[in-house]
Amino acid sequence: MSKILFVMTGSDHWTLADGTKHPTGFWAEEAVAPYEAFTAAGHEVVIATPGGVVPPVDEASLSAEANGGQETADRLARALASVTELHHPVPLEGIRLDDYAAVFYPGGHGPMEDLAVNADSGRLITLALRTGMPLGVVCHGPAALLAAVGEDGSSPFADYRLTGFTNAEETLAGHAAKAPWLLQDRLVAAGADFREGEPWAPYVVVDRNLVTGQNPASSAAVATELLKKLA
Repeated sequence: MSKILFVMTGSDHWTLADGTKHPTGFWAEEAVAPYEAFTAAGHEVVIATPGGVVPPVDEASLSAEANGGQETADRLARALASVTELHHPVPLEGIRLDDYAAVFYPGGHGPMEDLAVNADSGRLITLALRTGMPLGVVCHGPAALLAAVGEDGSSPFADYRLTGFTNAEETLAGHAAKAPWLLQDRLVAAGADFREGEPWAPYVVVDRNLVTGQNPASSAAVATELLKKLA
């Protein structure tokens, strides 16, 4: 079957408005649920990060509170531990998009720190969009779209319907007042047609080859839509 590229954060912190560093990384469910869906369908997953560093997991994403109880949290932790590819990422800088059939970006606050300003990731996203390659992005992963710049300097996502972690969810999570910027605000400012579902409920937007999910609960649904495009 095909190779699917996971582009993941290499940052273990998110710099807040006052300069303090909030511990973070990638959100476990947003990596595990799509990984399981893709590999169960017979696809190979390759993980890439800036500099090829091992992507750090946000420990909060493995808590009982974040997973509706300890049993689910333990199950997620076991699943995450079985993703051996996490320990052997390839450098994002050397990726050839021709080697892959689709690209997927998990979230967590990590991408707000590094992928939002990573030019290599931005070029890859722009190329995927232009060539029609299926591109899946979930939760805070759409921060990476901010690094994509067209030849005229505008965002290639300016007229796309999409979603991501909302201002309402950031407020409910207790981070909005401390954030240096909010993802929804930046995507709207870039010209995207931002769509918003209910906080914490699964919500997916599909526009052409772009599939976006609003929050962790949307991860499996994003993977389902990507698999439809690969069928």
